[in-house]
Amino acid sequence: MRMATSEKNKGGEKSVGRWVLSNLIGAAAFFLGLGIVVSLVLGVFTRHGKEIEVPDMTNLTVAQAAGMAAGCGIRTEVTDSVYVRRMAKGAVYRQNPEAGSKVKKGRRIMLTINAVNAKKVSMPDLVGLSMRQARAELSSKGLNLSKLIYVDDIATNNVLKQLYRNREIAAGREIESGSDICLVVGLNPENNQTFVPDVVGLRYSRAVDALHDNSLNIGRLVFDKNVRTYSDSLNATVSSQSPGVSEFPILMGSDIALHLTLSEE
Repeated sequence: MRMATSEKNKGGEKSVGRWVLSNLIGAAAFFLGLGIVVSLVLGVFTRHGKEIEVPDMTNLTVAQAAGMAAGCGIRTEVTDSVYVRRMAKGAVYRQNPEAGSKVKKGRRIMLTINAVNAKKVSMPDLVGLSMRQARAELSSKGLNLSKLIYVDDIATNNVLKQLYRNREIAAGREIESGSDICLVVGLNPENNQTFVPDVVGLRYSRAVDALHDNSLNIGRLVFDKNVRTYSDSLNATVSSQSPGVSEFPILMGSDIALHLTLSEE
């Protein structure tokens, strides 16, 4: 009798064990299935793991940029404007995120465009200033120093004339921001030499500043084939220069040729 009871208890325990195991397996299967469903739902609603490469919209019109973005499943918004004289009016100057960035579908791409109307500024009076002072004045007005023209004078780098479109321009005249200004500066025969700085690796604008700082001009410019737009040229860096850095001085106002390229990174 005791043996039968013992066998019965054992049978009951096995049955309970199978029931518990069966429920555990069922629960595991349920949560596994739930996890798969949740993952699929998240994939549909958040497009988890799916990213879009942002296209290059620079130099496009706003409408063209919007159309390109729509085709990729993203959108655009104009958030700022600048004025670049050599660029088409209303064209995209800069974008954020940059081209090549990975974003999710529906992401907003913020655009900075080239203003349709140029800002007018008053031409400063640079005559009598030193070349460095004149450069600072031009920069503060949003004007560019195009070239240094040296003529014989008792004071080296003293500004004698200011030229706009190859003609003298009077102080106070209204001109477009970003205009190029040439300076006619003095050159004393006893103080007429300078040294060539190393500008390799610098972006174009910084290279120009460094050469002007040393009383030199930009000569021939050669851009690699990967420099296709004006925006590219602003981001390009100097890969070589001629003449190069030397221990021997050269005449102030000399031209320096630059070769520029875009980084592969």
